[in-house]
Amino acid sequence: MTNNKLVVYESKDIYKILYEIKEKLKIDLIFLEKKKDLEIYLNSNPNDLVLSKKKIDNLNQIILNNFPYKINKLIEIINLKILKKNFLINSNLSIGKYKLDINSKKIYLNKQELDLTEQEIKLLTYLNNKGKAASVDELQKDIWGYSENLETHTVETHIHRLRKKFLDTFEDKNFIISKKKGYLIKKFL
Repeated sequence: MTNNKLVVYESKDIYKILYEIKEKLKIDLIFLEKKKDLEIYLNSNPNDLVLSKKKIDNLNQIILNNFPYKINKLIEIINLKILKKNFLINSNLSIGKYKLDINSKKIYLNKQELDLTEQEIKLLTYLNNKGKAASVDELQKDIWGYSENLETHTVETHIHRLRKKFLDTFEDKNFIISKKKGYLIKKFL
């Protein structure tokens, strides 16, 4: 499905309505009825949206306090909240000692910044999420959409250029490491 989840809290009827149109919403729906269940769920999923009729402290929440809602208006509210949440998350990703802002296509270390291309962002986030070495074939397939075993130096060329940018801007020559099994970000050593 998707990475976006919406927890409907205590409102079984609203959950049923949203479940009928969840494909249009492009979200995963979860229904929770008890406050204890909501607390347990949010401990491990703190960024998920919660839809409820009353305010709950410290949540990324949609409060339905003016019933009845037109369904189109409710969908619009949910989609806007998801967009805002994703924008904020993408503005402050940690990659080792760096902060990556996907929205502005920049990576930061203290007050220094470096502009990145779309492919460089894809490469960095992929390596960051992977958590271990990624082979050239893997990167060709998953980042560039090439078939495996294709003779190309795309990966090596991009890695070389990205390393040079990090060296020139941050004086960091070891941010992306080459290992026998592929490439990885230094923090995973």
